[in-house]
This record gives sequence, C-alpha cells and structure tokens, in this order.
Amino acid sequence: MDRLALHETMETHELINFKTVCLLKSKLMQGVCFDNELKALMVKDVKQSIQDMNELLQFYKQSQLLQ
Repeated sequence: MDRLALHETMETHELINFKTVCLLKSKLMQGVCFDNELKALMVKDVKQSIQDMNELLQFYKQSQLLQ
C-alpha cells in the first residue's frame, strides 16, 4: 500500500481544514439567506464539500502518521 509523504499529509490536512471551514460557512449562511437561488447554491456547495472531504479523508488514511 502506498503511503503519503509527510508534506503530502500536511497538505491533505490543510485541504480538509479549508473544506471544513467552507462547509460550515455555507451551512450557517443558509439560515440567514432570503434569496432562494443563492440558498440553493449553498445547499449544492454543502453537498459537494461533503463529497470532497470524504474523498480527501481516503487519502489522509494513507498517512505515515496514522500507521
């Protein structure tokens, strides 16, 4: 099984953190948004962010730090 190098692990960790912040912001802004079209875009963004994070987590599991 291939493992991520340390710098790849850190970059993956940073991407996961960034996507988490984006996900939380979109999710929270849905509650204060009154424009239905904008709200629909935020819902779509949340779904896509969850998919992206699940994909990134598969890479993160290959980290040398977790083995």
